Amino acid sequence: MLSGFSMPRKRQIFTSEYPYHLSARCHNKEWFDLPLWQIWAVMSKYLSYASETHKMEIHSFVLMNNHFHLIAQFPENNMAEAMNYFMRETSRVISRKAGRINQTYGGRYFRSAITKNNYLDHVYKYVYRNPVEAGIVESVQDYQFSTLYMKLKSRSSGFPIIEDPRISSTQRHSTLKWLNTAPKASDKEEIRKALKKPEFNLTSRASGMFVHHLEVDRF
Repeated sequence: MLSGFSMPRKRQIFTSEYPYHLSARCHNKEWFDLPLWQIWAVMSKYLSYASETHKMEIHSFVLMNNHFHLIAQFPENNMAEAMNYFMRETSRVISRKAGRINQTYGGRYFRSAITKNNYLDHVYKYVYRNPVEAGIVESVQDYQFSTLYMKLKSRSSGFPIIEDPRISSTQRHSTLKWLNTAPKASDKEEIRKALKKPEFNLTSRASGMFVHHLEVDRF
């Protein structure tokens, strides 16, 4: 390496205007050491606390066997503080309940700022289709550890969720049809790669299969 030369740092995006996609995996990509209903109970408790103490606004949350997906907004521009709190406390409690010596998560969470409405549609569909793509369920509405399931069943998730116009009484049928329509493999891969970037961005190659027809001012 040349003397005095350093690699440029990745661009850091911190915003109160737009939502983020946030995700973290278990240590060594192992499964959680507890049944998912117990993991949901722990995470819902601290999502509720984060909502109250850090003013986190939760759009969507999906809990998988070894990771989670969260779409949330931070009006007070305190995403780092809120997520550090959530990660620390859920790791502490889950590790204690499971009798783990090692930490629950394999590292820091991934984050990606979603700066366009149609991008939010892409991420929304990607998140809610995770259990389908993993072969756990056949339809998005059948996966229990998801805010979509909770909303459709009128069940309490244990934490506040912002209003979702996509599943209003007039839009629900079309939304579920849209979510359950499988996208092209190339689109899924592009979304997956885009979610690893500090700011979510797609090329023109991505098709419209991830975009909902519903036109609303979502943020």
